[in-house]
Amino acid sequence: MINKLCIIGIGLIGGSLARALKAANEVEHVVAVGRDTAHLARAVELGVADSYETSISAAVSDADVIVVAVPVGSMKTIFSELSGKIKSTAIITDVGSVKGNVVRDAQAELGDELSRFVPGHPIAGTEESGVDASFAELYKGQRVILTPLEETDPLATQAVTQMWHAAGADVESLSVEHHDEVLAATSHLPHALAYTLVDTLAKMHERREIFQFAAGGFKDFTRIASSDPKMWNDICLNNRDALLDMLNRFSGDLHKLATAIENNDSEFILKMFARAKTARDQNC
Repeated sequence: MINKLCIIGIGLIGGSLARALKAANEVEHVVAVGRDTAHLARAVELGVADSYETSISAAVSDADVIVVAVPVGSMKTIFSELSGKIKSTAIITDVGSVKGNVVRDAQAELGDELSRFVPGHPIAGTEESGVDASFAELYKGQRVILTPLEETDPLATQAVTQMWHAAGADVESLSVEHHDEVLAATSHLPHALAYTLVDTLAKMHERREIFQFAAGGFKDFTRIASSDPKMWNDICLNNRDALLDMLNRFSGDLHKLATAIENNDSEFILKMFARAKTARDQNC
């Protein structure tokens, strides 16, 4: 049981965690922290949070667990504000989709409190955002990846693991570097492609007709382009090297496909599509 849970940035991810823990009777009090008082009041109105604060120091002084759920580009500022403000037994974790830069920011700002920090990333979400979109079942059967550091207290890692289990998630551990490589391929690249495809079509003269006749496959693939642009801008820039590597790999394969179509190379196209179908069917 968490006596006091502080969620900094209570939107879809943080709000769903609060809902899940409340549903499981695993948290006594949730305090939401942010700058937008109307948004924070809405979290309380919905029952996602029990109280709210616009001051981080006031919110975290007696918190047992602090979840940082802001865009990864804002993590450094939050860590700086947390430093020296939390009690000695408090645990800090985050939900950022990129771990390398988040860890570097924590190392730069948290000082002695770095041992209480457990980097984390729930592999769950929807294209919706905001606390109104949160729901308690978001993490049921989903994976949460933790990337504890050498400095991380094992008891802190255990506590965060238990928190996510209580929310219904399966928890796995990866190194920081491996996490960012895997997520660049499986999440960051697809989002970049979806945004780019929709933007390409939106700039075409016949765009209204194109979107009017878009079938289910187009809608399924591009659904993620409705995600928060600010969040994904931060993710792209903060996982720059790994994402560029995947974009270059994909661009090379896309060029090969274009060449095959240009040359009427049916054998190449069929082999590529069959290989992709097999991989998809066996692994997803």
